[in-house]
Amino acid sequence: MFGYNGKLLRVNLTENRTSIEEIPEKIARDYIGGRGFVARYLWDEIKPGTDPLSPENKIVIATGPLSGVFLPSSGKIEFGTKSPHTGGYADSNMGGHLSSELKLAGYDMVIIEGKSEKPVFLFIDDDRVEVRDASAYWGMGALSSEKKLKEDLGEEFQIAVIGPAGERGVTFSCINHDFGRQAGRAGVAAVMGSKGLKAIAVRGTRSVPVAEPGKLLEKSRSMYRAIYEIPAFRSWTPYGTADITSFINENGAFPTKNFSRGFFEKAGEITGQKLREKIHVKDKGCFGCPIPCGKYSRVTYKGDTRYVEGPEYETIALVGGNCLIGDIAEIGYINYWMDEYGVDTISGGNVIGFALECLEKGIISPEAVEGKELKFGDPDSILYLLEKIVRREGIGEILSQGVRKAAEILGKGSERFAIHVKGLEVSGYEPRNAAGMLLAYMTSDIGAHHGRAWAITYDIAVGRYEVKGKAEKVIDLQHIRPVIDMLTVCRFPWIELGFPLEEYEEVFKFVTGLDWGWKEFKKVGERVYNLTRAFNIREIKGFGRKDDYPPKRFYEEPLEGEGPTAGQHVSLEVLDAMLDDYYSLRGWTKDGHPTKEKLEELDLGFVSKVLENV
Repeated sequence: MFGYNGKLLRVNLTENRTSIEEIPEKIARDYIGGRGFVARYLWDEIKPGTDPLSPENKIVIATGPLSGVFLPSSGKIEFGTKSPHTGGYADSNMGGHLSSELKLAGYDMVIIEGKSEKPVFLFIDDDRVEVRDASAYWGMGALSSEKKLKEDLGEEFQIAVIGPAGERGVTFSCINHDFGRQAGRAGVAAVMGSKGLKAIAVRGTRSVPVAEPGKLLEKSRSMYRAIYEIPAFRSWTPYGTADITSFINENGAFPTKNFSRGFFEKAGEITGQKLREKIHVKDKGCFGCPIPCGKYSRVTYKGDTRYVEGPEYETIALVGGNCLIGDIAEIGYINYWMDEYGVDTISGGNVIGFALECLEKGIISPEAVEGKELKFGDPDSILYLLEKIVRREGIGEILSQGVRKAAEILGKGSERFAIHVKGLEVSGYEPRNAAGMLLAYMTSDIGAHHGRAWAITYDIAVGRYEVKGKAEKVIDLQHIRPVIDMLTVCRFPWIELGFPLEEYEEVFKFVTGLDWGWKEFKKVGERVYNLTRAFNIREIKGFGRKDDYPPKRFYEEPLEGEGPTAGQHVSLEVLDAMLDDYYSLRGWTKDGHPTKEKLEELDLGFVSKVLENV
């Protein structure tokens, strides 16, 4: 198969055994790679009802057909598992250089199963695959242990590693790579930690078989030239994702004080421009990237200086606005410690914002935080709670499970401002002023994550409270985004610069030899979205429409404070109307279950048979 090695590396940590299997050509054609491979193999290999932190759970790591091929922004890799954070389907991707390195080592996928009795790391050097002792690295921070592993193995090895949060089972811990890239959502690192797997180290020296190398080379050159000529290239690249901070705040969609407001009066101090002016050291890009969005920064807090990649927009939104931190260096300093501990900054900022509101309302007592006066806007309060979460000490044990479970334990009305969908904390867009973005959060398969369908710019363009047409737009985005993740390319050239999606049709043809257009691509995207929905139905008892609702804060509480959306909120009736429209367009039941006819149309008849017995 052109574009693939055709090899799956299986690693059984219980037996300290590795083996190589062939990837069937039909799987490659029906699921392309990356997120598609993850979805299909998780469905096939995880037994229904598996405890996410048990040896029976598995981690699927997948590249795509464009991995390892020198194309613009082709450095993404996908991690998937059954989530310890939500109990359902989970995948999370990250950039960097791991994807290309794994592909050049000769593998399209790795499946990790079982559990080691002692800390280990997976060593891959082309054909040489070993499970090695990681006792010397266990307990170290993610950034520190990546540095040490590179010193011990060689700078050319690409490392994916977990920090203390993943080791200790914090359910929103993240996998770190390349000193600032993260697979952050839904607790993939906690599953690594439960298996005793500290890290994965990869070096590859081979090439990727492609159908038409000459045409591919010329196409790659033309794509780079085209990106450099896009006007947005020069305006967006210097600031990266932090560039949108002002835009989101000015439109009243900036999450502020645990999503009680949509406008932060100090947002002007935490923009991409302020990052560049005050803390920026250098730009940093992933494999093949012409638009280096990574911003390596030098941050100092109370005399302690650290270097960190970021902060990215999501961190600025959730650690900044959501916790009322209005200084870019302070956000960067907190960002460093979240990276070192291995904590997802999106969920981390949400959980800490939730805890601070619980303290304000007396739901968490002063005694639970050792009598300390913790408050919004105070970096020391955030760092204190972060350390308690990572250590799982006292109130940190409750918070380490995320806002949904924390609210179930704490009660006293905290459920209404535990900001999540399906157990996954909401990312950096206040959606009460954006009906499409809210619907995207509600119907995301892994929970409230912006990466499934970034609909907020469409909301702003056509009318934020307009409902008509939003379901159709969200579904279209939800079919495109899996394809981007299956090809394992970055979305930024398309989303931020407006690079045409049609360019990937020709690239795919030159790599794989398949003459596909977006009609065929979107069909695969729809197949994967239905499969992951079915996974949730199979794994979560009673899963359905009720799991698609956001917290009551979003449809019962008007936005507080100032800004263009102050006093606004959406009604439950609007949410129901959007869900009805969405389910109907998808060919799902009123409870949000894919019908037998829809599944068979998508060649998912094997799924339909399982759901009949759920």
